[in-house]
Amino acid sequence: MANPQIRTKALADVLDRTPRFPEVHARKISEFFGENVFTEDAMRMFLTEDAYYAVRQAMHHGARIDRKLADQVSSGMKEWAASKGATHYTHWFQPLTGLSAEKHDAFFEPIGGGRSIERF
Repeated sequence: MANPQIRTKALADVLDRTPRFPEVHARKISEFFGENVFTEDAMRMFLTEDAYYAVRQAMHHGARIDRKLADQVSSGMKEWAASKGATHYTHWFQPLTGLSAEKHDAFFEPIGGGRSIERF
């Protein structure tokens, strides 16, 4: 059974924190809206040509993406996200079963001794 004092201390620590707000640059919203979206331009940079066209066909015509290309898309998205400084991700998707799913994961794994390794 968990120690209730630990929970009480954790709650007190959370409530005692000072909120941190992101820096607001004097930019128009239109200048940064969607900058962290895996757009078609980003796809062109991080996907193979075959994977890019497969995704376009899926987006615009409802075509299916085969498993080999789906793995390439997944790797390309990971590389894109890491290039933007991401260390964790949540991915909502429609797997090849036609259902929906969600994945929460990290791009790194602590290995002890204050060290970590990158993995996907």
